Parts: sequence; C-alpha cells; structure tokens
Amino acid sequence: MTIQRKKKIVIGIIIIAIGLIMLASCFLEKAEYVPYQTFYQAVQEEKVKQVVLEDNRICFLQKGSSKKYYTDHSKLPELKERLLLKGIDVQEASAEDTVNLIANLLFYMFFFIAVGLGVYKLTEITRTTFKVVKHTNVRFSDIAGMKDVKEEMMYIVSLLKNPSETARPIKGIILEGPPGNGKTLFAKALASEANVNFIATKGADFQSAMMSMGAQKIKLLFKKAARHKPCIIFIDEFDGIGERRNYAGTGVDKENNRIIIAMLNEMDGFKPNDGILVIAATNSYLSLDAALIRPGRFDLKYHIPNPDAETRKELVEIYTKGKKLAAEVNKAKLVDGFENLSAAAIETIMNEAGILAELKKAKEITMQNIIDAAAKTNSKIDIKKLK
Repeated sequence: MTIQRKKKIVIGIIIIAIGLIMLASCFLEKAEYVPYQTFYQAVQEEKVKQVVLEDNRICFLQKGSSKKYYTDHSKLPELKERLLLKGIDVQEASAEDTVNLIANLLFYMFFFIAVGLGVYKLTEITRTTFKVVKHTNVRFSDIAGMKDVKEEMMYIVSLLKNPSETARPIKGIILEGPPGNGKTLFAKALASEANVNFIATKGADFQSAMMSMGAQKIKLLFKKAARHKPCIIFIDEFDGIGERRNYAGTGVDKENNRIIIAMLNEMDGFKPNDGILVIAATNSYLSLDAALIRPGRFDLKYHIPNPDAETRKELVEIYTKGKKLAAEVNKAKLVDGFENLSAAAIETIMNEAGILAELKKAKEITMQNIIDAAAKTNSKIDIKKLK
C-alpha cells in the first residue's frame, strides 16, 4: 500500500469520526443545572416554552432561547397538569429513551464503519488479488516433454495474435490432470508466447464468508481483464468454484451457485474477438458443472498427465543439473524408478536427496539418499528399478 493511499484512508476515518461526534453532540446536547426554585419562578413568569419530564429530572427550554436547562424532579402528581395549564409544551421521557438513542448512535457508527471497511476491502481485493502480469517469462521450451500439447497450444497462440475472421474466438480452455505437472506453467507459457497480459487466480480467491461476495469478485476479475486486453485469465483449482451445482439449499451451495451463474454471465457476455481467454485448471474434470464446460464456453480441454518416460528423462536432467551424483546413481534407472510420479514429486525428491547428502556432509548424492528422500516425501517409487 502506498503512503498516499494510507493518507487517504486515515483522512477518511478522521472525517467519519468527526461526523459521528457532531451527530452525537446534536442528540446528546449538554444541559445546565438550575435550582428547582428558579424553574418554578420561570414557570410562574411564563418564561418556559417546553418541558421534558424524565425519570429523575426535568429538562426545559425558555422562550427566546435554545439553551437547555435541567432541575430536580419534584414528582408531584399534578405537576404535568399545572404546566399544561400554563400553555407549556410538555413531553415525557424515560431513561430507556436515552439508552435507545445511544444504541441508535452506536448502530449507525458501526454501520458506517462496516460499509467503509467493505468498500475498502473490495478495492484491496481487486488491486492485490487480481494482479496483471505483462511478462510471465515462461516459454514452452521451459516445460519438459509434452510436445503434443505444446503443438496444439501453438494454434491458440496464433489465434490470439491473429484473430480469425471466419471463426469465433475461443472463450475458454480446460487444463485437466493430476496436480504437480505444470498446468500453471502451460498457462503462463501460452500468455508469454502470445505476448498478452496474464491474470492468475485460484478458486479459493472467490470464496468468502460474506454472501454474494464471490460473484462480485468474478465480475471485478472480468472487468479488470477487459481493461487490460488482450488478456488471459487463469483460474487454478477451478473445481473449487465450478463444481457441479447443488440445490440442497444450504448457504454454501447457494453461494457456489451464484459464483457459477456469474461465470456463465461473464463468459456469455464476451463480444466477438474481444481478446479475453479463460484458462481453468482442475484435477477433477468430471466434477465440474455441465453448463460451464459445454462447447461455446470452454471449447478445448487438454489433459496434462504425469510425465511419460521421455519427459521423465528431461526432468531428471533438469533436476540433477549442478548436483554431483555418486557413480552408483544411474539416470536411466531414475527415469524408470520415477514412473507414475508427477513432475513436482520428482523435483522434490531430488531436492530432498541433496539436503540429506549435505546433512551427512557427503560430497555426492547416493542412491540411498534418493530412496530415503522418496520415503520422507511420501512418494511411491519402484525401489527395485533403482538398484
């Protein structure tokens, strides 16, 4: 947050505080005490225009003056009648009225503060959560393997650079597959290859304790993307907000339904060739709402699987680069032993193996270091293939 922004917030709080103090002073104006004899004499001389009979005191105003006075309450049964006969405006009030007044003031104070904080929070969400990245600095060449997916995505790059005049633009792409295999990297690389702006977010960013806030965040996200088009919106953990709608009637279900409806409205509201592409990543494609993933909204789906043998070979080269391996460590065996592991799991195992070697003050990473690292990170490897 900038210093200028902080100053504006402080000034706003001060203005609200001054306004509340002035409001309170209007309702809780101080009164001056006078003896009962002075009040009685003023009544007899017909100088009193208004009297408020409270539980333990009498408040009054004199003619031609706005100053408020109070005196002791005589509790005489005929007092009100005498005052009325003098042509005085008589009102009755109790301590409960004062309590209600203070309660109302507190209510309005908290109301204004809550509204102010809500507006400020929503502004902060828009400014900090949905950051526009102009250069992701990730290319397809930085991603190991998966040549088929890269080749297909290059077609999307060409469409973003040169929109087709005969075909409608692609609104959305689903990247589906187990976690840790580069779905985020693919989205960043696509933005970089096409040289367009990139906004990264995740399903949890739209979840809120305040009802309807998630749908409002969706609208803010698309408005921001529209201001920075051409732009790619990337939503990770998409199943967190795009899961099949449930009409059970609970608050959580209703909020999830609102978010999905907001997504549908924003995607259907796209104008032709407006330069906004939504990429959603999910580990569970089948759990997504059918209305979201139908053709015309998310037109394409790419499966990003655990790395195959060729990809694992590239990953082993990448994650062992700069590390000194013992003679017993055969990279080909590592490729076989890491079968069915995600790219992230392979990277974690090799990094942990290096840490274990350092803890033992060894100069080389042994095969046992790698096996121990796999066990420590709960990664299932085929030990027989490593030995």
